[in-house]
Amino acid sequence: MAIKLELGWKVVMEPEFSKEYMKNLREFLLVEQQQNTVYPPNQVIFNALNQTPFEQVRVVILGQDPYHDVGQAHGLCFSVPEGIAIPPSLRNIYKELQADIPGFVIPTHGNLSKWAQQGVLLLNATLTVRAHQAGSHQNKGWEQFTDEAIRQLSNRRTGLVFLLWGRFAKNKAALINAAKHHVLSAAHPSPLSAYQGFLGCGHFSKTNLLLQNQRLQPIDWQV
Repeated sequence: MAIKLELGWKVVMEPEFSKEYMKNLREFLLVEQQQNTVYPPNQVIFNALNQTPFEQVRVVILGQDPYHDVGQAHGLCFSVPEGIAIPPSLRNIYKELQADIPGFVIPTHGNLSKWAQQGVLLLNATLTVRAHQAGSHQNKGWEQFTDEAIRQLSNRRTGLVFLLWGRFAKNKAALINAAKHHVLSAAHPSPLSAYQGFLGCGHFSKTNLLLQNQRLQPIDWQV
């Protein structure tokens, strides 16, 4: 599996590729791809890092797993390509945006690439999954890699806004220096938990205020 990474990410993440866990992960994926369908396609596994260069990250949204049904996963957490039905969690994200951001219109598609291109890193903890089996590639090494990505952002950058939705994402707070960055936590936008604190959290307007306080451009959340 040939790996192409944006230069800034390549510089900070290169040491990981020679570590034992990454060699084991690569071997696991080679066998897995021979025996099963794996999402997303190889060329977009690192889409989050390639669409949002290291030095351009301003906001980080953390997900857990890629979507595991046909055509859904394209390397950005919570996002699906145009033409694919909008998943329930993303519907709730749009619902919150409509309540939180004046003039926001709920889109007819679920492609969040426009966010990524503005500096919103849409990072899943696990970057691959076996078709139709949620969580099937957890604890194979991806979490170690993506934890290091979060750690590098925390150490080398300042003033980033981290949005941690749900227990899994909140556990990543330990990797983030809260003295240098802004950490906003809420329930997960899944229909199972959205009404327990995600809807009404105001994270999108709060994020823009935190960026503007640093004299940075706010995110245009409309997609």
